[in-house]
Amino acid sequence: MDLDRAYSLLHVKALDADQRRITGIASTPTLDRQGDILDPTGVRFSNPLPLLLHHDKARPVGRVTLYPPTKDGIRFEAVLPTITEPGALKDRCDEAWQSIKAGLLTGLSVGYRILQDGAERLKSGGLLLKSCEICELSLVTIPANVDATILSVKSLDAVHLVAPDHSSQGVPCIPIVRADSAHPMKQTIIEQIAAFKNTRQTKSAKMADLMDVAAAAGVTLDDAQTKEYDGLAKEVDAIDAHLIRLGKQEQLQIAAAQPAPAPAIQAATPIIQVKSMVPKGTAFVRAACAKLVCNGNMHEAAEYAKRWDDSTPEVALFLKAAMAPGTTTDATWAQPLVNQNIVDDFIELLRPATILGKIPNLRTVPFNCKVPSQTAGGTYGWVGEAKPKPVTKLAFSSETLGIAKAAGIIVLTEELVRLSNPSAEKLVRDDMVKGIAQFLDAQFIDPAVAAVAGVNPASITNGAATAAATANPLADILGLISHFATAGIPVDGVTFIMSAANALALSFRTNLDGSPQFPGIGIGGGAYRGLTFITSQAAGTNVIALQPQMVLYADEGGVSIDASREASLQMDSAPASPADATTVYVSLWQTNSVGLRAERFVNWKRIGASVKYLTAAAYPAPSGAGAMDEPPTTARGGRAEGPSKAS
Repeated sequence: MDLDRAYSLLHVKALDADQRRITGIASTPTLDRQGDILDPTGVRFSNPLPLLLHHDKARPVGRVTLYPPTKDGIRFEAVLPTITEPGALKDRCDEAWQSIKAGLLTGLSVGYRILQDGAERLKSGGLLLKSCEICELSLVTIPANVDATILSVKSLDAVHLVAPDHSSQGVPCIPIVRADSAHPMKQTIIEQIAAFKNTRQTKSAKMADLMDVAAAAGVTLDDAQTKEYDGLAKEVDAIDAHLIRLGKQEQLQIAAAQPAPAPAIQAATPIIQVKSMVPKGTAFVRAACAKLVCNGNMHEAAEYAKRWDDSTPEVALFLKAAMAPGTTTDATWAQPLVNQNIVDDFIELLRPATILGKIPNLRTVPFNCKVPSQTAGGTYGWVGEAKPKPVTKLAFSSETLGIAKAAGIIVLTEELVRLSNPSAEKLVRDDMVKGIAQFLDAQFIDPAVAAVAGVNPASITNGAATAAATANPLADILGLISHFATAGIPVDGVTFIMSAANALALSFRTNLDGSPQFPGIGIGGGAYRGLTFITSQAAGTNVIALQPQMVLYADEGGVSIDASREASLQMDSAPASPADATTVYVSLWQTNSVGLRAERFVNWKRIGASVKYLTAAAYPAPSGAGAMDEPPTTARGGRAEGPSKAS
């Protein structure tokens, strides 16, 4: 953990004669020290929540009330009870409160559990937590989220609170005000001025609201309102003074600024690209659906596609360009470029959804090209002085990946394809991606898939070494690694493929001290001690280990889409071939449906003993991890018991 980046703020605001109270920020949508981001808008909770000390469920010190989440974060208010009866509870609560007042505990951390499909893997390797339930809030010394901090302390212990206040000596107490900003650590002077002006406007509005309430009732402000109003007034004064200082600092920077050097004159006009903000795959889906709506008439389809010119103008250009013939020497014919952009748009969306898109460092090769591979090494031995050295040789072979085609047909209703609203467009896009992804995943790792000459490659597990899984996942992982070491295959970069259920069970497993046994692994996969874990429902009860550098992979990089309304189809993921008397066909015309046929040229081949898999793997979660009365929580910051994770 980078201790240089840790910071927190203890801001004393007021006294409360009845109970010990703290307020602050529980979590913000900023990148934490572990590379994760918690989206506040997807958080669920049930007030009140327990306030713990260092995520220890056996050491509660108070109760917490979370305010409604906003896009900027989640604020909270917590109360630490005053215990008069001597005992462990009094000592624990007093210790927590004294640590807060002394500035020893200024960080905060939430304990949460991820809801179904609530996490998304970031390019950096961390997680975007889009949907989770907060179960507790803890006081910690160093939070993973640097913005999770205590902002104010209210207590009847006035001695500690009055100490920093120099008003009795004639020096006014100036409050510290934090500007409302999502990124307070990296701001220019102009951005700071704007943030503080917005903060001042918010506080001034609160002051006006207090006065309006009193005016409507025809009374003066009560004690609590007076304290709040006076506190806001001091903060506004502090902001005004700080804005003056920021203005002077801005003038100093302007005076010290140096003119930028004149840019070199470029020989060619720079190319400016404006990219649309629509989701990936939208242009590809719109092009296919425009053809369907217009019954294949390219001219009408191009006119129909003009409705999307504000977001995807390349669709209409693609459909128009397809009407005119072109040659490889015609420099003005832009259709291939536009077509390639649309195809890449869909391929970029598809690849992350499949196992092939998740496995790093597959050995990519072209179709129909011989790739040399070493099958045996030389013989070596000890040689005495003046003795002849043995003569040895290497053995090589070559592998060739022929052209293989993966195809699938997705049937949609006529109403859905017409894209009556954006949500229907998303359904079309997601359905196409899921259909192709499920097919490729099963073909890639299903041991029953054997090679058929001129049709399809064998799965990487077909004919590979196999063994039965045990109830000890760590022993299974070490056993698979031992297979590669024994075969002389590098273990660096070995990748594991398993079901989401098995990966989730691994994330629940803990050591005797409560720490995660497999840190970094979750329902979406992850990494553990340099090993990559990928989840796919196609894995079932198998756990596959492979060395990607010894798996040949050829991919044309494009998908072709054809459509039909009149075809009759076998509505089966494994259609009979050839058809017989029992084959049932469904008419697309009769059911008011359309069929989108997606085809992709792709091939792969396992080299040697680069794959081994386990069967009947159903790893149990540790005892108590699935108890209904106390669901496992993930801790964001500090030490946590059970399957926890700092945030």
